[in-house]
Amino acid sequence: MSLGELQVSIDSFPAWKAILWCFYPMTTLVLLELLARQIDDDDDQDGGKMIPAMQGAQ
Repeated sequence: MSLGELQVSIDSFPAWKAILWCFYPMTTLVLLELLARQIDDDDDQDGGKMIPAMQGAQ
């Protein structure tokens, strides 16, 4: 590929596609994370109460 062909291919590629190619992987990962949080939202089954594992004898 000559330098002239490379310049033509660069000029024919729109800037919005270049920007899209930069941001779509991160957008996809963020959307997957949000979806995963909606599906697995039961990690706090006690309603946020702190229940110590070792309580002192009373």
